[in-house]
Amino acid sequence: MSALDLAGYLIAALMTAVALWRMPAALWGDEDDRRRRALWGCYAGFAIALWTKTSAVRIGLNNSPVTDLAVLIKHYTATIAILAILSYIVAIYGQYPTDGDIPRHVRFARRVQRLAARTAVATLALLTALFFTVVDRSVPSDRFVSDHAGEWGATLYMSVFYLYLGAASAVCAYQWALATAGATRRHLRVGLGMMTFAMFIGVGYTVSRTLFMWISVVDTPSEHFALRFDQITEAAQLVLFAFFALGASLPAFSTGWRRLKLRRAQARLHPLWHELMTAFPDQPFEPPRSLARELTRFDTPVDLRIDRWAADIADAVEKLRHYVPDGLVPAAKEAAAAAAADGPGASGEGPLADAYWIKSALAAKNGGAPAGGAAAIEANHATDQDGEVAWLVRVASAYRTITDDRVRDVLNTLETLKTGGKERTA
Repeated sequence: MSALDLAGYLIAALMTAVALWRMPAALWGDEDDRRRRALWGCYAGFAIALWTKTSAVRIGLNNSPVTDLAVLIKHYTATIAILAILSYIVAIYGQYPTDGDIPRHVRFARRVQRLAARTAVATLALLTALFFTVVDRSVPSDRFVSDHAGEWGATLYMSVFYLYLGAASAVCAYQWALATAGATRRHLRVGLGMMTFAMFIGVGYTVSRTLFMWISVVDTPSEHFALRFDQITEAAQLVLFAFFALGASLPAFSTGWRRLKLRRAQARLHPLWHELMTAFPDQPFEPPRSLARELTRFDTPVDLRIDRWAADIADAVEKLRHYVPDGLVPAAKEAAAAAAADGPGASGEGPLADAYWIKSALAAKNGGAPAGGAAAIEANHATDQDGEVAWLVRVASAYRTITDDRVRDVLNTLETLKTGGKERTA
């Protein structure tokens, strides 16, 4: 097996993996995901087309009762995949408010919408007619372009397909280049840039192969040159599909990576949140459950659940202020400084002081301390919701390191200071 054949299997497997990965969201997702069903159809169509190009499938189909059947199946599925991606582009870029001037790229997308389906049907019909009439299929081919170089029937057949493929590649390159220039998020800009680059390769691929086929009709090339040209352009097409698959997956991968980080944050917040919600059972919308149960809930998006937990923790801290004196803040800081001196933790002294305050206040409340006025606390300096969640994760990590003995020491220190102050007053 040659390196090109091996690369063909790898790219086909990559496109198949992308199609399977995106299939659940496309078929059973919400309305926004269903709009991406067309893009999934593109992945699936190109995956089938790529498998027909692999050596084992190609040779098996080309030597079947329908000679060169792999070529026809490849062009059928590729044409349908192209129609799917053009439909996706129209769905994404063809929408615009009715009032005001319509941007040029939107007008262009709408013109594509009017032509795409009819052009695809005409292309499939013409390819079928040419394949069974003018293409010389007396001998099964292995590399269709190089094997049929110089034959006018095969040249006409391939020119029809390349015209459709090249025009669609140019449309995609144009729209994705505009989208790349306007993208604000880095991962989206990189992904669109990779897809744009892939489409420029596609334009070069179709133009070069079309020129080769027609020049070969006039001046038949040597068998070695034709095969070498076919291999070079095939390698370029594999690079195209690699960039396309990776670029299309990058935004979704980034979203999945963010969800994974939110799951990790949820796991770290759970012990702190669970203890506080157990102390204040009326606080959460639902009774707190085990970590395993919380991580396997899919009725609410994880980012909304994290935001709700952050709000629950903040409300519980506000209630704990009524069970402790003002002196708990400096006592918690002193305990955190002492613990940091013994062995600096990854969470930092600030989060550790907050964790000491929460755990000591919770112990005081559970120990029967009477409710009173709200004690003084230090404000959280997070500038947004993500910053608050990040701070609470560090606090929760520090919270797990505090032993009950240290909490008793903090509360005993408070009691001693309180008693000493009364004695001095007397």
